[in-house]
Amino acid sequence: MANDSLTSVHRALNVLTALGSGPLGVQAVAEELGTEKTQISRTLKVLASEGFVERDPRTLEYSLGWRIFALAAAGTDSRLRRNAAKALRGLTRELGEPAYLTVREGSAALTVLSEQSGRGIQAHEWIGRASPLNCTSSGRALLLGLEADEVTDILSGCPTPWPGIGKAPRTVAAVLKRLRQEQRTGYVVSAEEYEVGLTAVAAPILGFQGTPVAAVNVSMPSFRLTPDGLQRVIAAVTAAAAGLSSNRDT
Repeated sequence: MANDSLTSVHRALNVLTALGSGPLGVQAVAEELGTEKTQISRTLKVLASEGFVERDPRTLEYSLGWRIFALAAAGTDSRLRRNAAKALRGLTRELGEPAYLTVREGSAALTVLSEQSGRGIQAHEWIGRASPLNCTSSGRALLLGLEADEVTDILSGCPTPWPGIGKAPRTVAAVLKRLRQEQRTGYVVSAEEYEVGLTAVAAPILGFQGTPVAAVNVSMPSFRLTPDGLQRVIAAVTAAAAGLSSNRDT
């Protein structure tokens, strides 16, 4: 009985692995795994009943279901909690400026973790504080890679008038234009767009679906930032975000 149970578990795992490449019908899964069609059909029905796979009623093909993605999302969050603090400490030691971990909460960016530097003049302690999406580096980093209609929907919940100073984008069209530019580089620089004298650099942390689940950012007084220094900050922040992303080892 134990061996039969293990065989069923192995078969289910193999089926899920096969569906990771895209939707497949029962026959296609059976052929790929070299298993009888009836066994694959029974396995898929059990997985579907538990939400691990779902069946398209039109094509009759199976694909990974909501529970798989929920587990992956939970794993991503757990991984971030374990590794982000270390990454922020590394950034602060390397750059001598405070570093932050931010997540999107509705139409705002919420700082959930920070590492302060020992400098007398530094950016505010932002932990637990919500910031606008349109004019902060972390806010726009949390939107990088999203479809335009999704960004538009998210920004529709922002209070008006939109905050921002200087060259900050203060319309949906302006934000989308800026995001297209920033998507090409993979990072966001907000130079005195939210607060006079403050420059911040952020990069998105990507989840298993390749979209932002959080952002890493470093903020500093603008007077302390030279052109060469900015490139150093950008390199450090993007490396930290990449290291925390789901498709990279940490």
